[in-house]
Amino acid sequence: MWYQTEITLRARKRGFHLITEEILSQLPELSKVNGGILHLFIKHSSASITINENADPTVRSDMEAHFNHFVPERAPYYQHTYEGDDDMPAHIKASLLGNSLSLPISHGQLNIGIWQGIYLGEHRNHAGSRAIVVTINGA
Repeated sequence: MWYQTEITLRARKRGFHLITEEILSQLPELSKVNGGILHLFIKHSSASITINENADPTVRSDMEAHFNHFVPERAPYYQHTYEGDDDMPAHIKASLLGNSLSLPISHGQLNIGIWQGIYLGEHRNHAGSRAIVVTINGA
């Protein structure tokens, strides 16, 4: 079986956000898959998706603090600056973290670790909703 759809995530403030349940709530088709792959692709160049700790919210704030230190705003060598101080760093963070995930499906559920969740890395100060292309392949 192949299934593809596009889902929209609500707008969020800058930072790292746990979005596992928001994604799963829009995918009732997942329950029909005994074994397969869920592929997620975010259609934006200033936001990312990744897997990380799903229990302690300080992990998400530490991720934001680290990436802001690692990829600073207003670096003197940035040339792409006309969309705001957060734009070029957002592109770099999105490239570092990535725009897609492939996750195993087993018995109608994601087969990820108990302490793992899907993160949206929102790297802009004033972003809107985000679109994710979802592809399910399995039987």
